[in-house]
Amino acid sequence: MRRSAFRRSRGDGPFRFASTGAGIVLLAIMAAIGVFLVVKAVPALQANTSHFLTELTWQPNATEPVFGIGALAFGTVLSSLLALVIATPVAVGVALFISHYAPRRLASALGYVVDLLAAVPSVVYGLWGVTFLVPFMLGPSKFLNDYLGWIPLFGGDTVVGRSMLTASLVLAIMILPIIAAISREVFLQAPKMQEEAALALGATRWEMIRMSVLPFGRPGVISAAMLGLGRAMGETIAVALIFPATFNISFKILGPYGNSIAANIANGFGEATEVGRGALIASGLILFLITLLVNMAARFVIARRKEYARAAA
Repeated sequence: MRRSAFRRSRGDGPFRFASTGAGIVLLAIMAAIGVFLVVKAVPALQANTSHFLTELTWQPNATEPVFGIGALAFGTVLSSLLALVIATPVAVGVALFISHYAPRRLASALGYVVDLLAAVPSVVYGLWGVTFLVPFMLGPSKFLNDYLGWIPLFGGDTVVGRSMLTASLVLAIMILPIIAAISREVFLQAPKMQEEAALALGATRWEMIRMSVLPFGRPGVISAAMLGLGRAMGETIAVALIFPATFNISFKILGPYGNSIAANIANGFGEATEVGRGALIASGLILFLITLLVNMAARFVIARRKEYARAAA
């Protein structure tokens, strides 16, 4: 017994050191990224002649630089939230079908397809969106504008294919496999005894899922959704090919409005001056902070209830 305890204590030390070191390295990398962004952004912010957080104009290469993050941050958040609203219900449905409804062979094939879709490069989604989805969305967009134009999101006098809605759909298709794959794995870990007990008491399969599977998998679904939201906020090439690259704030998702921080960086970095590059790095710093806030909010939502906290731990 003394020998086994000695072996355990001898193995715990290196493991504790390695795990602690890994955590410190991760924090150091994040801090280094933040410091780099701040150092590179400060000269451009000092040269800016307007308020960076509220200005809608983006002209950092002018003689008197004028630029702000207001419109870009709005477009980033709105397109990502729309993508999340579209993708999450579909992804949860796909995950439930694979984990609890589909036959085993079909479930394995669908799971493989979902994992494969998650590995498709974003440029492929962007090219597909430009060549197919942009022309296709003209018809549905006009329908929504004609019959649901009284809703502010679908209102406006101009309807185009390269709109906020089209970009959000591309983002939704991109993050759907991520949310579905993680949710599927979480649902498969639901306690089998609780599922069998619910069925034994006369519950239907949907009632069993509602009472046993969904409460258990809710923290995992929230985490998957937040991971997908982070992916949508940071997406670059796909939205850069679709967004009309305007700098205004509008809730009309069918019109020629919309841009994002990542798309603006991709479109403007090649022709930017020194101040322009600093301005783009400053916008990247804002995106970095937004992503951190989103993850902190997700952790807070999960930890609000004790059962969420236990499942997340």
